[in-house]
Amino acid sequence: MLPGRYLATLALLALGALAVPAHAATLRIVMENMAISPAEASAKVGDTIEWVNKDVLAHTATAKNGDFDVTIAPKQTIRSVLIKAGTVDYYCRYHPNMKAVLTIAP
Repeated sequence: MLPGRYLATLALLALGALAVPAHAATLRIVMENMAISPAEASAKVGDTIEWVNKDVLAHTATAKNGDFDVTIAPKQTIRSVLIKAGTVDYYCRYHPNMKAVLTIAP
């Protein structure tokens, strides 16, 4: 291989090594003592939400705009992947006083 091509190949390999793909994150949202924590959270499209219900009653995470509606049985954990950007107000259908906001970046 010619020295110029050798250097170009090494440069391309080095750039490829630097281009590390972004990995989706997991955000844990806990329902405990009839409250959602954190009450305000941020995530990105593609991230996973881990909905944890530590109460002895079932809860939901119901988006007011219809983007998601997850039912979480008592003492259970459910996972869902975020597919749409935006600010979403959500609540528990069974306990409407349980409210939170999730901001989802593209």
